[in-house]
Amino acid sequence: MLTRRAFTAFAAALALPLGLSIAHAADTLPDKVLGNPDAKVEIVEYASMTCPHCAAFHASTFPKLKEEYIDTGKVRFVLREFPFDPLAAAVFMLARCSDDKYYEVVDLFFEKQNEWAVREGALQQIRSLAKQTGFTDETFETCLTDQKLLDGINAVKDHGANDLGVRATPTIFIDGKQLEGPRNIEAFREIIDPKLDS
Repeated sequence: MLTRRAFTAFAAALALPLGLSIAHAADTLPDKVLGNPDAKVEIVEYASMTCPHCAAFHASTFPKLKEEYIDTGKVRFVLREFPFDPLAAAVFMLARCSDDKYYEVVDLFFEKQNEWAVREGALQQIRSLAKQTGFTDETFETCLTDQKLLDGINAVKDHGANDLGVRATPTIFIDGKQLEGPRNIEAFREIIDPKLDS
C-alpha cells in the first residue's frame, strides 16, 4: 500500500503542500467505465502507471481490444488503480482530477511512460504532460494534495489485493474471472466471443 508517509515524502520532494487531513478508512472510488456501461461483457484491469508491462499492453493489445469490442459496445472496460509507487499514485490522481478526460490522461502517460517515470525531473515531466490535458499549475498542485483522493486510490488498490488477490500488474478479469496466460488480442477473442454468442 502506498503509505501517507511515502506520499508525503514524495510531495515534499516535489515541493508540494500536503493537506493535513488524514482519513483512516476510505471508500473505494467509483469505476471509470469506458464503452457501453450496459455491455454484455466486462473487462477490469488492475494497473500501475509505472508498470512497463501495463504500458506495453496499452500500446499493443488494448487498441485492438478497444476497436473490436469497446468502441462497438460489446464490452465495458474498467481500469482500476493499483499504484506501486508515489509516481504512479500521482498520475492516477491526475487522471481522476481530469473528470471526463480520465482515459485520455491514462493513455498519454502510458504512451510517454519512459519520459516521466524517472528519478530525475519526474515532477517537471509529469507537470508538462498534465498541462497537455488542461491542467494549470494551480489545478495540478490542488489535485496532488487531495488526501481524500489518495485515500480512495489506496482503497481501490486494497480491494484488489485483499478481496481479489491482485499481486501484479496488469491483472485482468473478464466477467470476474482472472485472465491467465498471454494478454494478446487472440486470448481476449477466445474468451469474449463465446460470451457474446451465448
